[in-house]
Amino acid sequence: MAQDDHSGSEIAAADSSHAANVPAVKTGTALIPADAFENPGFPPHRPRVTDEDPKKEQRAQRTVYTLFYLSILGSIWAIAAYMLFPMEGNNVGDVRLNNMFVGLGATLALLGIGFGAVHWAKSLMADVEIADERHPIGGNQETRQGAIQVFQDADRESGFTRRSVIRNSLIGALLVFPLPAVVLFRGLAPQDENPVELLSHTMWKQGTRLTIDPSGVPIRASDVTIGSAFHVIPEGLAEMHHGRLEEKAKAAVLLMRLNPEDLNETEERASWSYDGIVAYSKICTHVGCPVALYEQQTHHLLCPCHQSQFDVANHCEVIFGPAARPLPQLPIAVDDEGYLVAQSDFTEPVGPSFWERH
Repeated sequence: MAQDDHSGSEIAAADSSHAANVPAVKTGTALIPADAFENPGFPPHRPRVTDEDPKKEQRAQRTVYTLFYLSILGSIWAIAAYMLFPMEGNNVGDVRLNNMFVGLGATLALLGIGFGAVHWAKSLMADVEIADERHPIGGNQETRQGAIQVFQDADRESGFTRRSVIRNSLIGALLVFPLPAVVLFRGLAPQDENPVELLSHTMWKQGTRLTIDPSGVPIRASDVTIGSAFHVIPEGLAEMHHGRLEEKAKAAVLLMRLNPEDLNETEERASWSYDGIVAYSKICTHVGCPVALYEQQTHHLLCPCHQSQFDVANHCEVIFGPAARPLPQLPIAVDDEGYLVAQSDFTEPVGPSFWERH
């Protein structure tokens, strides 16, 4: 006999003879309550004015394709405004006018497509309530035919094929809409020069002195001690007024001095350094961030953006991170006055590996 922990009374085992008279419950059966909710069905359909009045249907159709045509005009105006209101020099007024008129054109182009599509769906597409029943994933031939029928019904109900004026105006608006972006992005590069050619070369050339960034003071080899690192720009860059940032973005260099015994140089690059002093591009080969963190004990350079690491002792080869290739090395030497100079420009493209394919 068992005893109840709470009341202390004895609990007798159930008599199995009573259970024998109870019918067995079949597996998978469910109890359905008698007061289950009834399916309320769909609310009464309320026809739209465009469903009852053909004139208002035609008016809605004209509104839709007019909005799409306005989108096309907005895209064309954005391109024209970019050319009619150029940003020249450092005039803030030119920048404001350009941004305002280009922005107005792009806004009209985007809103025209958006409002037109919404008005089309609200006023002209089929307005019928349906219930989408659940069905097993995958399907047989009958299911696939049903899916095809769904697309055909959607085309018929939306009127995409039948309403050719709306369809063609929408396609035209979508085709013209990206053009302002193409024009604006092309304008980031000089209009009369090949941008690929410009990005393939920097200010460095034979005899150009290495100077400290940003002062432009030339660097003597004797001033570079073991373990030190200098942020370097080409001589003459500090005095530039036009295009200085663009040139600096390509020509920025990190200069370091290691113990010559720690350098593992290949035979063809043995003459590119001077007494343990090496110079490498400061522009990360991943997405172009500045590689500005130098760890003198391990001789590693770190890009703070995405944590790519480069080994200075081994020609800045990638040892960690998403960068795909080593940092380009700048060949250096010392002139008659003891200043560090470049032997030539970089022998490979600087920056993200996209430009290496050119």
